[in-house]
Amino acid sequence: MKKGELKSFLDEKAAQYESISFLAADPIQIPHQFSSKEDIEISAFLVATIAWGNRKSIINNGNKMMHLMDNSPHDFILHHQKSDLKRFDGFVHRTFNADDLRYFIQALQHIYTQHDGLEKLFAQHALSNSLQPAIHAFKESFFTLPHQKRTQKHVSDPMKGSAAKRINMFLRWMIRSSKKEVDFGLWPSLHPRQLSCPLDVHSGNVARKLGLLKRKQNDGKALTELDTALRLMDIEDPVKYDFALFGLGVFEDF
Repeated sequence: MKKGELKSFLDEKAAQYESISFLAADPIQIPHQFSSKEDIEISAFLVATIAWGNRKSIINNGNKMMHLMDNSPHDFILHHQKSDLKRFDGFVHRTFNADDLRYFIQALQHIYTQHDGLEKLFAQHALSNSLQPAIHAFKESFFTLPHQKRTQKHVSDPMKGSAAKRINMFLRWMIRSSKKEVDFGLWPSLHPRQLSCPLDVHSGNVARKLGLLKRKQNDGKALTELDTALRLMDIEDPVKYDFALFGLGVFEDF
């Protein structure tokens, strides 16, 4: 396809797949259960953290995390006692286990009490056209408390070559407009132009077939390449094309 044809095609697919009709099969349905900003962003962060593997399993375990926090994640994060953390014994999603979850709860408590929440922490280190340095800084702040080294692998670092798919997805959820009732538009201090595409197997394969991506690995260099291509089509909202790439890969076997 020519550049103009490709943009028209992807605009159409992005509009098709950015729809509440797909929420029933997507982990983003879990933060949609809440109404307060803090409950939404905490549940979204935790669900995005375990968003790899079977989507049904992700949703089931995401709901289990919310249940274990009494379906009030912000209140639980702020006011839990050490004895309350015992209830997470036995929780596991692939390699993310109860010890990891307990640390995430403690780290989030630290962020809300010492850094005034997730939005401010990301905004402090954001660039005008990228949040990848902000992700790196966030990870450093997140792991300032005593923790097992293994837990660090559950927050990716773009400065170490990762595409950081799950945390880029979380940022898309928080920052893009809520007009279509999919993403939330909760963080006005940040803008969609700063976002990067959540690059995974599906979006990467479709991007290569469409000539948007040449690099074979789904790593940080590939993300930069894809970001550049998507910004040429829409510099203000490049990550809307995540819906097109993911939808074509998952639902149309493109």
